[in-house]
Amino acid sequence: MKFLYKILLYFQKRGFYVCQRIADRIGLRAKVVRTSFIYLTFVTVGFGFALYLFLAFWIRIKDMLYTKRTSVFDL
Repeated sequence: MKFLYKILLYFQKRGFYVCQRIADRIGLRAKVVRTSFIYLTFVTVGFGFALYLFLAFWIRIKDMLYTKRTSVFDL
């Protein structure tokens, strides 16, 4: 268990220091900066998935409206 705390302390000192420096520069708390990065990550992934669904829907509608006819007599 003590080993896990050492790993956690290492990442807090080294990894989270980036957020701390950004927070100090802006004048916010580091916790706010960290949570905003997490929320932005979820929003970015969600936006990509929503764009994918929209494009799939659009292609499906396009295929329904524009059907390729093989000859003039298919009217």
